[in-house]
Amino acid sequence: MTHTPADAPSSGIPEPTIQPIGYVVSCLPEGHDDRWTFTVQVKYAGHDRWTVRHGIRHYGTDGTWSCEPDWPEHGIDESAEWMAAHRFDHDTALRLARELAPTLSYRGRSVADALALSPAVPAASEETGR
Repeated sequence: MTHTPADAPSSGIPEPTIQPIGYVVSCLPEGHDDRWTFTVQVKYAGHDRWTVRHGIRHYGTDGTWSCEPDWPEHGIDESAEWMAAHRFDHDTALRLARELAPTLSYRGRSVADALALSPAVPAASEETGR
């Protein structure tokens, strides 16, 4: 049986919402072997706030990377303070991710090194011949 939007009951149920929950920001092309090593992820954290992450590290309002601490059972005030210092509005998070992506390094290798040390990845149109 095929369901079409016209079949939807009009029982007062609101229209579905669509919530984007993340972005991948990288200077390396899709398909590059090191893309995920040199990628910043922007993830929705709720309440119109976004995190800027590189692996397990979170970027903070103080301009440094840090890992989210293991919170003690009663560390609610401390965890709220840490989370507030590592959350941004949407536009700020994307701006920071764009600024940070070219500066990433891993085991002494930079984004430029990763690009220089590996062959070019063909564009999707080249792979499919379109």
